[in-house]
Amino acid sequence: MSILTLLEIKDGQIKKGSLSAVTCARQIAEKTGLPYNIALVGNPSDQAIDEAAEFGAKTVYVVKVPNYTAENYKIAVEQIVNESSAKYFVALGSAMGKDLAPRVAAKLGAGMGSEIIEVVDGETFKRLMYAGNIIATIKIKTEKKVLTVRGTAFEKAQKSGGKSDVKSLQPAGTFDKKRFVKLEETKSTRPELTEAQVVVSVGRGIKDPENIKIVDGLADILGAAIGASRAVVDAGWLPNDYQVGQTGKTVAPQLYIAVGISGAIQHVAGMKDSKVIVAINKDPEAPIFQVADIGLVADLFQAVPELTEKLKKLKEQSA
Repeated sequence: MSILTLLEIKDGQIKKGSLSAVTCARQIAEKTGLPYNIALVGNPSDQAIDEAAEFGAKTVYVVKVPNYTAENYKIAVEQIVNESSAKYFVALGSAMGKDLAPRVAAKLGAGMGSEIIEVVDGETFKRLMYAGNIIATIKIKTEKKVLTVRGTAFEKAQKSGGKSDVKSLQPAGTFDKKRFVKLEETKSTRPELTEAQVVVSVGRGIKDPENIKIVDGLADILGAAIGASRAVVDAGWLPNDYQVGQTGKTVAPQLYIAVGISGAIQHVAGMKDSKVIVAINKDPEAPIFQVADIGLVADLFQAVPELTEKLKKLKEQSA
């Protein structure tokens, strides 16, 4: 018996956010005494395979699948689960993890826990519910268990210094009723939202999509990713993959700056684990100030350009 954790691949490289799933797998290994293995499904580069072998897993299993569909990845994961005699399957609670894990659970006849934030023992876990307002303790009694982890609740795994065995498997099959057509991806020179150290997010207070350029300068100075509230995304001002919140992405940067965001619980659920939260809003009663470490009650159209200018001067002075 063993534990299997999935590392996500993008452009041939390991997505750093998915290393949180390795940390969760390590904790389960400590509680159960079982070894953990790593699965690489997709198009990992040789560099990614070598890197995956440095995280202390017993074996790194590789199944190359040309393009992502949940059905084809499910077939590959089931194949690795059977090959490794896995009792647990652990994935990051990302868009891919949320899409893939339920299918894996159904195929394996496994009980599933999502948004796991703590491992209590081999069958007991803590997870968030109701936009993070409740922590539930759950028991998964089935023999096989599928988990998705809240990335901000677990540190990203560090390399252990050892070298895992690597085993490549030929894909067991494909799901013929669905086919990959194309990937339409938003290209940006900014850091990826879920991995950025600094995030500047905009809300409905920005008033008009043309005004988003006000925060572009601030993000440029800070080397930040740009995020958005659901209201901004629903209005079509920014693409869906910019959304931070319960139905968007979960982030935990060193610095999170909320500009013109009221602070609905759905948004807060996606960013409350940030190390330092700064809120800029002209409404002193805005809920965002309840979670902010630093709050500025001000008109964002004056405060943000002024802050950007002062940061620019400080950067020039230190250069």
